[in-house]
Amino acid sequence: MEAQERAWRRKRRHLRVRRRVRGTPERPRLSVFRSGRHIYAQVIDDTAGRTLAAASSLDAEVRGELGHGGNVAAARRVGELIGKRAAEKGIRKVAFDRGGYRYHGRVAALAEGARAAGLEF
Repeated sequence: MEAQERAWRRKRRHLRVRRRVRGTPERPRLSVFRSGRHIYAQVIDDTAGRTLAAASSLDAEVRGELGHGGNVAAARRVGELIGKRAAEKGIRKVAFDRGGYRYHGRVAALAEGARAAGLEF
């Protein structure tokens, strides 16, 4: 399967999930995006169209600890960081949006890190 078709299939899965998962002010959406080199997470209020908190493996806090941002250790650290930043804004519960990716590897590690930091989903 070529890369373009794989990306297209992921996008279709993501849109299918997004039909059901919506972020509200009471329970915003925790959205995950991963690339080959990095992983990104955002807490989004879809009703207002605003990003409430964000973290990625490009952040200075994560980059200083880990050399490469595209591995499970970096994903777990990003999950802990997004959980901490969301807690600072008073967000405890979120709806998890895996972005069309399987709940496995880096995506699961990010979720575990966010749960360890106190987020509920």
